[in-house]
Amino acid sequence: MIELDAYEKKILRELQRDANQTTAQIAERVGLSASPCWRRIDRLEREGVITRRVALVDREKVGLNAHVFVQVKLTAHGRANLDEFASKIREFPEVLDCYVLMGAVDFMIRVVARDINAYERFFFEELSQLPGVQEVISTVALSQIKSTTELPI
Repeated sequence: MIELDAYEKKILRELQRDANQTTAQIAERVGLSASPCWRRIDRLEREGVITRRVALVDREKVGLNAHVFVQVKLTAHGRANLDEFASKIREFPEVLDCYVLMGAVDFMIRVVARDINAYERFFFEELSQLPGVQEVISTVALSQIKSTTELPI
């Protein structure tokens, strides 16, 4: 964990809100001049606090209308190959997030697809074919109440 001062926390909140801002705009909003603000941003990037800057895309506007949460349970033999499963999951562009869980299932995966038919193809042709998969439970999201990438800093 990296110690952050009040300015760095403000900078991170600003960048999470809109990373397209100039350093001068961020500096003005957090109460610094541009040079010290730039040095802090540079340090946060060098130390890996800021891992990357991206554009957030509305999935429905680009035709990805199915949003599915998937729980995967591996066979006892499959658990010995968690790394192999994780490596294969990383290759699927439909998979947005994948978490290893402790409990009744081994993984929680968030998947997007063009529609439910496209998800069905992904399920039968890709996901269920991975070695060691014992059970897959798919839950289709009907609507989204909240979605954010902003961490509460």
